[in-house]
Amino acid sequence: MADGSPASHKRDPIKSSVGHVAAQRRKQHAVTIGKERREALVRTKRLCRVGVSSDSDILIENDMMIDEDQSILEAQTSAAVEELKVSVAYQGKGATQKKVAALRELRHLLSRSEFPPIEVAISSGSISLLVQCLSFGSLDEQLLEAAWCLTNIAAGKPEETKALLPALPLLVAHLGEKSSSPVAEQCAWALGNVAGEGVELRNVLLAQGALPPLARMMLPDKGSSVRTAAWSLSNLIKGPEPKAATELIKISGVLDAILRHLKKSDEELATEVAWVVVYLSALSSDATSILVKSDVVQLLTERLTTSNSLQLLIPVLRSLGNLVAGDAHTTNVVLVPGHGITDNVVAALLKCLKSEHRVLKKEASWVLSNIAAGSVEHKRLIFSSKAVSSLLHLFKTATFDIRKEVAYVLGNLCVAPAEVSGRPNLILDHLIYLVGRGCLHGFIDLVRSADIEAARLGLQFIELVLRGMPNDEGQKLVEREDGIDAMERFQFHENEDLRNMANELVDKYFGEDYGIE
Repeated sequence: MADGSPASHKRDPIKSSVGHVAAQRRKQHAVTIGKERREALVRTKRLCRVGVSSDSDILIENDMMIDEDQSILEAQTSAAVEELKVSVAYQGKGATQKKVAALRELRHLLSRSEFPPIEVAISSGSISLLVQCLSFGSLDEQLLEAAWCLTNIAAGKPEETKALLPALPLLVAHLGEKSSSPVAEQCAWALGNVAGEGVELRNVLLAQGALPPLARMMLPDKGSSVRTAAWSLSNLIKGPEPKAATELIKISGVLDAILRHLKKSDEELATEVAWVVVYLSALSSDATSILVKSDVVQLLTERLTTSNSLQLLIPVLRSLGNLVAGDAHTTNVVLVPGHGITDNVVAALLKCLKSEHRVLKKEASWVLSNIAAGSVEHKRLIFSSKAVSSLLHLFKTATFDIRKEVAYVLGNLCVAPAEVSGRPNLILDHLIYLVGRGCLHGFIDLVRSADIEAARLGLQFIELVLRGMPNDEGQKLVEREDGIDAMERFQFHENEDLRNMANELVDKYFGEDYGIE
């Protein structure tokens, strides 16, 4: 697609009528991910307590303090801003040192509490003063302190973050190659907090040209500035529009940097780069197409196999799920049954299914559902693997959100490409096996749930059982599991699709002639 927007993808969950569900969910994952990113282990915005690392000799001390009396802290902040006003206006001997000292004091106050006095700093007039302190030609120490103050202000509430609008052009400008590494990194951190606030401020930053210099900061082999730039980029491109993601992947050197960091970097940097891949693959079909033709699937799989870091495994899994779902090249060319990389992917996903972490089980099930939506060969690959026994266990014992993801996998294992009529062909041996292992009860439970998508999945599987089980065994099984009662709850349901689906199944298979023999 020329515009780089997400392609509809082939998860094809049991029936073609909901064939685009996963494509919508893939984009929704990206747009709303701020809510659950890292499962709340790391916030979308980050307060800067310890200074950025430096290749020069600028020493930034850690002076974090907590449980300060808030009223005292606010009074000190107001006084610090007044002192900064005086120092900015002062033109005499030692003016720069006086300014740096005032900035440092304000930065201390904005860094030392779990609830920084941001509102007081803004209302006292700090933003315009900090903008003046970012002027070109200033000493690095002054620029660093000013950018640090702005970073922590940007970590505040939405209206507090928006107060940084006058500072954004200078923060972007200091990302350039003429800036020292610590100054550029601190500005990138501030911009990452601004971008994390929402689409309105992301669009402002994109219009002001923040994307290319942040991308260039990600190109070196190592360093905290690379990690900060990657984190800031993930906030900047995360949607909902695909334009920024498409532009990023086409910047010279970015793809090579992504591959290099996934392969060689420490887990902390690899984590931030993996989140960049999440948004690239969720939002842009152009980016997805470029990524899957590289070694990224293999590198993600290696990380999935070798790492035990939850922070890294979550974006790695989500990236794999997006890539498998977003481009037919992945399953048709990369994930070929019998190839080593495919066996490694399945083994790595099995490891996650057995993990104690809920989110890993859920994400691994989602990836498997996308593989299971591929060719008959891919369905048989999953069905013959050890993953099936883990999936069956989760379908009986896991929380609802995991059971719903597992239901997609199990349902997709039972159907081949659709007939001319639009109804999927059955893979009968898969269906008989899964029904024999008690799956029908789990799908009927989904029908009884308040979740419309899950209820649809349940009804679709019931239809497979009624249509496909030999010797009309399906009707007896559904009746034995109280499936008729579950379907009849939709008799007057407000959702027309579910109402029609359930009523048609009851009428067709349990109408007035049912049981007459």
